[in-house]
Amino acid sequence: MTKPTYVAILAAGLGTRMKSQRAKVLHRAGGLPLIEHVVRAGLRIAPPERIVVVVGYQAHIVREVIAPYGVKAVLQAQQHGTGDAVRCCRDQVGHEGHLAVLYGDCPLLSGETLERLVAAQAGSEAAATVITTTLADPSGYGRIVRDPTADDTVLAIVEQKAATPQQREIREINSGIYCFRAELLWAHIDALRPHPASGEYYLTDIVEIFRSAGLRVRAMHLDDPTEVLGINTRVELAGIDRIFRRRKAEELMLSGVTIEYPETVTIDGGAEIGMDTVVEPFARILGRSRIGSNCRIGAHAILEAAALGNDVEIAPFTLINHCVIERGARVGPFARLRPDSHIGEGAEVGNFVELKKTRLGPGSKARHLAYLGDSTIGSGVNVGAGTITCNYDGVKKHETHIEDGVFVGSNATLVAPLRLGQGSYIGAGSVITEDVPAGALALGRSRQVTKEDWARRRKENQRRE
Repeated sequence: MTKPTYVAILAAGLGTRMKSQRAKVLHRAGGLPLIEHVVRAGLRIAPPERIVVVVGYQAHIVREVIAPYGVKAVLQAQQHGTGDAVRCCRDQVGHEGHLAVLYGDCPLLSGETLERLVAAQAGSEAAATVITTTLADPSGYGRIVRDPTADDTVLAIVEQKAATPQQREIREINSGIYCFRAELLWAHIDALRPHPASGEYYLTDIVEIFRSAGLRVRAMHLDDPTEVLGINTRVELAGIDRIFRRRKAEELMLSGVTIEYPETVTIDGGAEIGMDTVVEPFARILGRSRIGSNCRIGAHAILEAAALGNDVEIAPFTLINHCVIERGARVGPFARLRPDSHIGEGAEVGNFVELKKTRLGPGSKARHLAYLGDSTIGSGVNVGAGTITCNYDGVKKHETHIEDGVFVGSNATLVAPLRLGQGSYIGAGSVITEDVPAGALALGRSRQVTKEDWARRRKENQRRE
């Protein structure tokens, strides 16, 4: 029978070098908080009920972030080092099988690598397997001291400060990511002692403890060191984010998406884009956006959690947030679609038009300078330039219903609650406060008065004065 695998993710620290009041694992890279990337990787080797996240600083916020994944959380009230953090998991994980120890600030670690790690440990009699890699400049990292008689055996992990000049020449470094035989870890973890200078319990000391007990620790070397990169500063955070963005852009381009100047765009890892879509420079596609095939996303457009059908065009400098846009619609430039708006098939939203919680029906058009809020607009409607729906009375919001085929003249003011019947006309410059029947013409403006020759007489009077 296959032994169960458990995962402990250490995520309790503040991360003082980030210079932030936010817990380090809550900072974002690739569109997600760091801790989410690590939880997702952990789910490749263990079900949610076998994953424990060690929380501490801003524990309640970290719990909220990981809650949708169904994993457990355990509190490390006082942060006394990695060894102490692992001990906090003792009552939350099984004492048989395998225990993988991960870090909440190492978001690039892949599920495939974790599967390799567990397989390597499962096929070994060693007490633990540790991931290592080789760096051109290993400064600051713990060095891996191998047994020259058994190449994959780790004799010790020596921290930079304690290393001899010869050991500092070693370029193979400790990632801190382990897979333990759970029963052996729990049998020996209480042998950890606090460091004389810091008072913290370091998990790396378990290697020496195992060795003293006649047990072995193996090394699993990764050729790609980026997977185990941790984050301590905002400079490193930006570097990790660039890696995520580059990977996502390459993935999309290989699947048939054209990205012009990919180094300038920002596309979150959860976004999906269909074949033959073009993404212009400096576009931002955020959250779980879904973009169909043969679309065009204009330069500097920002889409967050947007759902686009096929053949949609988003012109430059357009903002779209939590909206649905159906096939063949066109939006922008300089348009703003606020949450819960829905653009029907073939509809058009033009420059400097803002929609809020509005449904624009198929083939309808609002091409210039309009505000449409809390509105339901049917098919084939024309909304003239300068039209606004007055949806707020100072206390609550009201809805405007515009039925199929209505023509709204330019600069109309529609005071909700209001219904414009099918095929009705609204005269330009009108203030409409009452429902308009189907097929009617509504005018809500004062009668024009023309005074003949008034301008000439005024100028003559001014000259006399």
